[in-house]
Amino acid sequence: MILVNAVQRFLLYVQIKILQIGHKIRPSRRMKTQVLEINTASSHYVSGISKALSFKKFINYIKKRISEEATIKKEYFEFVLAKLTADPKFLETIDLKNIGQFEEQLNLIYGVMLPPVADEKEVLWALSTPLDPKIFFGTSALYNLLTDKDTGQLSCKIIKEEEEDPSVQKQKVQVLYALILKRLYNFDLQYKSEMIFSFIDEATNLPRFYNGMLDTSFVDIFPKEDLPELKFDNFQLKDNVDWNSLAEILPLSKLHFEGFSIIKLTDISADHAVERIKNVILNHNRNDNGSYFQDISESLKTLIGNSDVDFGLLPVLRINSKVVFNHESYTYSMVMKNALENGMNEEEFQKMAGDYFQDPKPFLLNDIHLTNPDDHFTQLLVNNGVRSYALIPVYYNNHIAGVLEVYSRKDNLLTETLLSRLDTALPFIAQILQNNIDDFHTRIDDIIKDKFTSIQPSVQWKFKEVAWHYLRDDIEKPQNVEIERIQFRNVFPLYGAIDIRNSTIERNKALSDDLIVQFNALIQTICAIKKKVGMGLLDELVFKCEKWISKIKDHSIDHEEMKVKEFFESEVNPFLLHFRDSYPEVSSILMRYDAVVNENTGSAYANRRALESSMQTINMALNTYLDLFKNQIQESYPCYFEKFRTDGVEYDIYIGQSIAPQKVFSNLYLKNIRLWQLTSMAAIAKITHALLPTMEKPLETTQLIFINHGSIDISFRDDERRFDVEGAYNIRYHVIKKRIDKVHIAGSDERLTQPGKIAMVYFNEKEADEYVEYIRYLQEQGMLTDDLERLELEELQGVTGLRALRVGINLDGIWKQSLELALVENQTV
Repeated sequence: MILVNAVQRFLLYVQIKILQIGHKIRPSRRMKTQVLEINTASSHYVSGISKALSFKKFINYIKKRISEEATIKKEYFEFVLAKLTADPKFLETIDLKNIGQFEEQLNLIYGVMLPPVADEKEVLWALSTPLDPKIFFGTSALYNLLTDKDTGQLSCKIIKEEEEDPSVQKQKVQVLYALILKRLYNFDLQYKSEMIFSFIDEATNLPRFYNGMLDTSFVDIFPKEDLPELKFDNFQLKDNVDWNSLAEILPLSKLHFEGFSIIKLTDISADHAVERIKNVILNHNRNDNGSYFQDISESLKTLIGNSDVDFGLLPVLRINSKVVFNHESYTYSMVMKNALENGMNEEEFQKMAGDYFQDPKPFLLNDIHLTNPDDHFTQLLVNNGVRSYALIPVYYNNHIAGVLEVYSRKDNLLTETLLSRLDTALPFIAQILQNNIDDFHTRIDDIIKDKFTSIQPSVQWKFKEVAWHYLRDDIEKPQNVEIERIQFRNVFPLYGAIDIRNSTIERNKALSDDLIVQFNALIQTICAIKKKVGMGLLDELVFKCEKWISKIKDHSIDHEEMKVKEFFESEVNPFLLHFRDSYPEVSSILMRYDAVVNENTGSAYANRRALESSMQTINMALNTYLDLFKNQIQESYPCYFEKFRTDGVEYDIYIGQSIAPQKVFSNLYLKNIRLWQLTSMAAIAKITHALLPTMEKPLETTQLIFINHGSIDISFRDDERRFDVEGAYNIRYHVIKKRIDKVHIAGSDERLTQPGKIAMVYFNEKEADEYVEYIRYLQEQGMLTDDLERLELEELQGVTGLRALRVGINLDGIWKQSLELALVENQTV
């Protein structure tokens, strides 16, 4: 302790002697005296306030320290006080334009306020007028930061705050009044007098950020008249203060401010960069990924302080433990993007990346030209102009989440010291990569739910609730736990079917035409073989082929298809195989036959391929449109939508209070979705009609709606993993919708469903009248034609009393419904 005190006394003694000698010679050349107004917005909010520059409070502070000190510091403060009071002008209020006369005194204040070891070339410190940041004295480091080196004036590299920004103005007023309350009412709101300043670094052209602390310890506040009484009951939290009312009760015009402030700037660029990355993560808009990555990259550049360095991100996406890549990840990884653009196939890149991620390690290539030029990976970098490259594995909860690429097009730019500056950002980079991984798997799950299961978002809450109950009960009574049945009561069903007209007939015709081609080709092949080999048994095979051709032309092939298949498998194929193995001279003949019967390119499958292509064209358009339709109807009220693949598409929609218990159900939602259903059927018909010129085999569709009276109950069937009706009455609904697809008009052979029309089957006249209103509306919109029919239908097994509405669709006309028309035009294109 004695040694420590001795050292302290020696240092103070040295400091005093330095000050005495220094001030006899000249003031410090490392300090500057120049008036700078660094923020016009700050001066605006204190304009007109009575204020004066004075050092009286600081001199009183020195006097107090002298009276309290019992150490060698007392001698030091006495020396400072003598210097400060030597000039009587320094004891009065000072005009800012005369501040240059007191450079010696200002250097003494600096010597008191900062430790002796402080370096003026590095410390960002200054004195300013009492309130507004008009700097008049400071370190050379601060003046170099704020001023232009050529003009000496305030530099344009300062990124000024928005003068009109209400939040900035409000903050400054709050800081000022917090000071007033503390000084005049002894009420402390714990406001920090700080502000963030940003500058453009001329060397890197990157922003740098500084925290400006304003020390008002040497500012006196004098009321010009009696202070009003204030009640502080609601001031316990600074957020509760009514600042506008306070400003009216205690206006600034009634106060006089005297003294000086101390400003100290601290470089927080690294902290600000990390904080910006955090905010980007929190405020990420998934629809703007380009801007998202750009913000991350710019923040990392600020963190390391170099604009010549670029970054890439590559998350580890796995499906069934195998590394995969989606196109979004291509954008943010320089190596991956260039690998695929320069001809490396995805499988090769996957293998290279998969091998790396099995044992990920950081590596640095500081001068790529010194590495193996034949290495494929190195060549990718060279081709892209990269001269320095580093790869940093990033972990999330001790599991590899991806890699951060750091690269530059300049040699020897990346060093371990520079890369170490990224350490503070790596946890947040890990979060970004993990978010990308989570988003990827969420989309995979959504596709599975949407395309392959019945667990749609509208009913997912019920599955979660049942799963939670099962988990809870399994803990409380594990011996008797049973999974609850998932059901929804009193839901209103809507059924629709879009069928490809005469699909069975067209399929049989295509098969017949193709088989005739195949049999004719087989006959030609056999005859050609006979000329080479001369086997009489070949004539019998020709005879059987000709009989099959006659049978196909005279009768439908649908009942004979299996027999034809058996004929080829048991008789024709073994026969041809024998000649293929035993007689090389007929190989060219058999090759011609093989070309005819090739399923992908042969003429014996041409009609079936054309039919299948046309059906796929229709079904793709239907599925795409119905997905859009499903998304649209969910916006008004959550409902369950399930579609089934037939020769066309069938779908069920269920809507009701039990599906969305948190949202009040109204019949208006049911009416709305019924109108949407009718509108969508018209749109679908127009879409498929517009596709006719693009089809190899022109096909038309029919549109059918079943209008059910009342509500039904549905439940989830575990065995089929889908919802179905339950109860005798509800099953009747299911039976009806399955039997009406080929129903005829009573007393005729005419099918109800016809191309270019919408058929609506019903029992109850009330619901029919409701649909008539929708039909009239859509006729006004130009979607439906003026040919509404009311029809009686034939009796079906177990079903009587069915009726129907049928109306034509304006397939070639212009529709007024902008939404549906846009969807139609989009699908047609």
